[in-house]
Amino acid sequence: MSRTAPAPRLHPAVRGFDRAAEAYERARPGYPAPAVRYLARALRLGRGRTVVELASGTGKFTRALRPTGAAIVAVEPTAGMRRVFARATPEVAVVAGTAEATPFPNGFADAVVVAQAFHWFRPRPAVAEIARVLRPGGGLGIVWNNRDVSTPLARRMSAILSRYRGTTPDTPRAADRRSRRDGEPWLAVFDRRDGPFGPLRHRVFRHRQRLTPAGVVDRVLSVSIIAVLPAAERREVTREIRRFLAEDPTVRGRAALELPYTTDVYWTRRR
Repeated sequence: MSRTAPAPRLHPAVRGFDRAAEAYERARPGYPAPAVRYLARALRLGRGRTVVELASGTGKFTRALRPTGAAIVAVEPTAGMRRVFARATPEVAVVAGTAEATPFPNGFADAVVVAQAFHWFRPRPAVAEIARVLRPGGGLGIVWNNRDVSTPLARRMSAILSRYRGTTPDTPRAADRRSRRDGEPWLAVFDRRDGPFGPLRHRVFRHRQRLTPAGVVDRVLSVSIIAVLPAAERREVTREIRRFLAEDPTVRGRAALELPYTTDVYWTRRR
């Protein structure tokens, strides 16, 4: 790793992950095994292959990839996340950097993966940097867990979060829910015929997360737009979700709760 990455340029809400790193590790969902296996096959991950994971957070997706045997190097812009990553995933190196500016030389990696983070990137410079880091023919995988709002608990969580979102990027939904013709920026950058990547392939998987009531509170507090709020507003959000857990008949008195997700997996190759 011979390059020095410039100081990261981050969306202000991303800095909330510094404050929320511990809650993120406790309460964010992992990734369904079939989705991880599908992506590992598509990107040809295995021993002797080098993978760069961008915006690695606390290492949840990193740990899911470890059984492939590939050598993984993680990149994470926030110090709080890197501290938790180093404790939770000590066998993988994590370095400071962003998707738009990594410390790796040209053609360093066989694959680049991004879980739960591409919506924070500036698409064109990020894609250019990913292409630089990849060897010709290298693969790019992009993954999101999206809350399925078919349950009262998931709907209430989404309603709380929507009040604070403003212009903060949200996780994009699957392409069949929003056409590429609508100009969704992250998809549009892969539609360029003269771009460095081929067309995106896409699969959807189902996923469920089991949480205690305290875990549900942590799950809400782990969202960056809540983590950056002043302390008084964070306390109000905490009270609101606790009231729902104590009063709503669909969850009241339950020691274990479930949140459903759809997991979107996209992948492509460098031309």
